[in-house]
Amino acid sequence: MDDRYGEGLRVRREVLGDDHVDRALAGTTEFTADFQDLITRYAWGEIWTRPGLDRRTRSCVTLTALVARGHLEELAMHVRAALRNGLTPDEIKEVLLQTAVYCGVPAANAAFAVAQRVMAENQDDCP
Repeated sequence: MDDRYGEGLRVRREVLGDDHVDRALAGTTEFTADFQDLITRYAWGEIWTRPGLDRRTRSCVTLTALVARGHLEELAMHVRAALRNGLTPDEIKEVLLQTAVYCGVPAANAAFAVAQRVMAENQDDCP
């Protein structure tokens, strides 16, 4: 295991949680193995480990990007990650309100529905 992969796996687990990462890795096939390696080394080992932004800020940026692109399944995962990274439900609400202006009201409307569902499911974990 190279340093970027190992560091990426550590950060991926801290941000997304062991259960999620274990499921993702357990579902790895010969076809998806290179992709799992890529996202662990590149997204988590190169980008999420950079010192220029803290994890809370990275979560805000990630939520916005996912809303803008309409990636609602990934959005749910990253709402949970944002809570784990210390964002409050009110801060997540503010990020989503911001996306309404810059990404569009329909995109923000869908995002609010996803975030509300995730927060209700993770009520005990919300600050």
